[in-house]
Amino acid sequence: MTMFAAINDALRVALQTDPSAVVFGEDVAFGGVFRCTTGLLDEFGDDRVLNMPINEQGLVGFGIGMAAVGGTAIAEVQFADYIFPAMDQICNEAAKFRYRSGGEFDVGGLTIRAPANAVGHGGHYHSQSPEAYFAHTPGLKVVYPRDAYTAKGLLLASIRDRNPTIFFEPKRLYRASVQDVPIGDYTLPLGVAEVLRVGTDITCVAWGAQVHTMLAACDRAAAEGISCEAIDLATVAPWDMQTIRESVLKTGRLMVTHEAPLTAGFAAEIAATIQKECFLALEAPIARVCGADTPFPLAFEKIYLPDELKVWLAGSCVLSMLCGASSIRGSLSHPLPASTGVRCHQAHMWLLIARGAVRDVGPTDPELTGLRSGHLWVLFGHTHVGPQTVLA
Repeated sequence: MTMFAAINDALRVALQTDPSAVVFGEDVAFGGVFRCTTGLLDEFGDDRVLNMPINEQGLVGFGIGMAAVGGTAIAEVQFADYIFPAMDQICNEAAKFRYRSGGEFDVGGLTIRAPANAVGHGGHYHSQSPEAYFAHTPGLKVVYPRDAYTAKGLLLASIRDRNPTIFFEPKRLYRASVQDVPIGDYTLPLGVAEVLRVGTDITCVAWGAQVHTMLAACDRAAAEGISCEAIDLATVAPWDMQTIRESVLKTGRLMVTHEAPLTAGFAAEIAATIQKECFLALEAPIARVCGADTPFPLAFEKIYLPDELKVWLAGSCVLSMLCGASSIRGSLSHPLPASTGVRCHQAHMWLLIARGAVRDVGPTDPELTGLRSGHLWVLFGHTHVGPQTVLA
């Protein structure tokens, strides 16, 4: 089953098992842009599968009202990039409904689905990952599946959870993720991260489509003798601090990667918390491998995204850049190649220079030997679309 078929099946199960459930959004009657609601109108009728006008604030407000009187409201925002007109309804109304009434009323029956992440050609209006905006708002749950199986289980759990929930769907996985998915009714727990691979040298954390990039980087690292513990966060809010904490206490190192911009991305929250919880166990600074602090660029999408190579290099640098390869090689589960420390240290220095964090390293410095070709400058520097093109 593809991921979009798994989501379609989850919506069907929700409508079958809950007579108060209604699916609504822009173009959902004919199946939606990604065909996730295909066939639901014919099966359940136009009083339970509703087309809405292009008015995100209005459709979310409709869902809040429906949930406030006990209904199960399943809203679809056509792209996560267009969820922002509904920010007031989501953050000031839905998130605070229970609190402002002293627990007397709630809109826990509200779930908002939104396709997110890059798709390969979406540009700045069809590629964003806005999870951090909503994770910053108390009263909301934020969920990100990584594949078809987790999409169905987490979506059904989100619909049935008695808190307003935003369910981000990695759009490039709608057809790319194909798995055996149970056709029956099942849920997966919210707020619980999943350890996908057990390792000893470094903890790697991601969510959504970035999980697959992280796993590919872990494969590359394994070929060099680096044992990575890979974790899918799955729920961004509330996030499973305990699972990550226990992993970092074991590995002593942490790298977090996501597509959203670096500054104030959710990786920063994870890094700050784990630094506090695991301070004495950390062997190196926590690494964040994220999108650039620019609008999502159409022409430079491959440069913008934290791809497998960037994730792999960052993980390698965490293992060697500050301690030196000679001092950490013996602590790894397998010996690290002698060149890794030098290569990663150079890459890290170039990354700092490209970001403007280091300004006094000259072009003839030995740390930059072999890195003056411009290749890593393009990978890490994002000079084409840097902050100077965004701010006056």
